Amino acid sequence: MITENSSLTDLVTDPPIKPLIEIERLSLHYGKKAAFSEVNLSILPGELMALVGPSGCGKSSLLQSLNRLSDLLPNCQVQGRIRIGEAEVLSSKANLRSLRQQVGLIFQKPNPFPFSIQKNLALPLKEHGMKDRDAIAHRTETVLQQVGLWSEVKDRLHTSALALSGGQQQRLCIARALVLQPQVLLLDEPCSALDPLSSGVVEDLIASLKPAYTLIMVTHNLAQARRIADRVAVFWVKEGTGHLIETGTVQQIFQAPQHELTRAYISGDRG
Repeated sequence: MITENSSLTDLVTDPPIKPLIEIERLSLHYGKKAAFSEVNLSILPGELMALVGPSGCGKSSLLQSLNRLSDLLPNCQVQGRIRIGEAEVLSSKANLRSLRQQVGLIFQKPNPFPFSIQKNLALPLKEHGMKDRDAIAHRTETVLQQVGLWSEVKDRLHTSALALSGGQQQRLCIARALVLQPQVLLLDEPCSALDPLSSGVVEDLIASLKPAYTLIMVTHNLAQARRIADRVAVFWVKEGTGHLIETGTVQQIFQAPQHELTRAYISGDRG
């Protein structure tokens, strides 16, 4: 209701934020076996979406479809729609080089290249056309600072990345993704292969990347999802196929879940 005391500011509401990522009726099959089916999900820019649920419900397969790494898997077929920004990811005209620059993927087990620390970061830059040594050195230092590694490795940039500890290797892999200045980071259980101390460091790093990046993280650690996620998507296996059963804010999922399976999973009675 408008009154004579109403101001223009009172009448103006912020427009809804457009999702950066929209997934519509997405299904993925390995041969005749469906990993997941009919997933609909939207992710806002700058948020961290945690994908949770028991093993085998298609969470990691979903991540791999988002930057088309699923193309490299034998007998893998993806149907549905994925939009990231203005890009139609599943289109035959999609630029996969650009897509994989904009959508980085961090795996469960750290996988640095068997080269020096410096080359791990310089190689993707050179592959994407950066040739200037000073620019490469600047970008390298910037991302190592960003992941908290610079002070630890600045005096041994030309030593093997494989000599780093597990937690340092995972932070280097995150830096390797960030060096290409992506919009989106996909994280597939990024802390599960690490000791508790290293896991805490990497978890804090991931939390610090919001809202500069949009993050989608698979995790089996419900406490971790509760600590650092903005929203949570709960997956479950029904008749051998993964399904998205509920999505909500952290508060909604952990304090007032709507689906009976979500309630059982959160309480520890299932999964």
